[in-house]
Amino acid sequence: QVRLVESGGGLVQPGGSLRLSCAISTNMYRINALGWYRQAPGKQRELVAAITSGDTTTYADSVKGRFKISNDNANYIMYLQMDSLKPEDTAVYYCYADEVYDRDWHPSGRPFWGQGTQVTVSS
Repeated sequence: QVRLVESGGGLVQPGGSLRLSCAISTNMYRINALGWYRQAPGKQRELVAAITSGDTTTYADSVKGRFKISNDNANYIMYLQMDSLKPEDTAVYYCYADEVYDRDWHPSGRPFWGQGTQVTVSS
């Protein structure tokens, strides 16, 4: 069983930064798709950022230039660096890991999910 454990969420002022971590409890040799979704109250879940085993990345338009996804394969940890945070970034953030992804970068196999971490951007 693959477990994903997130950390790093919290309360930050607009313009501030947070770094989310996602520790993955397995060898990642079969994992080809990693990423982060977020869900705000009353809104649909949104794919924020994704990274492949070849380190190709993609971002939602709303976070381009502010967020950066990275993957430490040696230590089985994925990160989401979030800078210039805005109130509209407030949401629960979930990491995932999967073997495959579709043309829109969504995990399309049997993804494993983290428990979610709350990010609140407010003054």
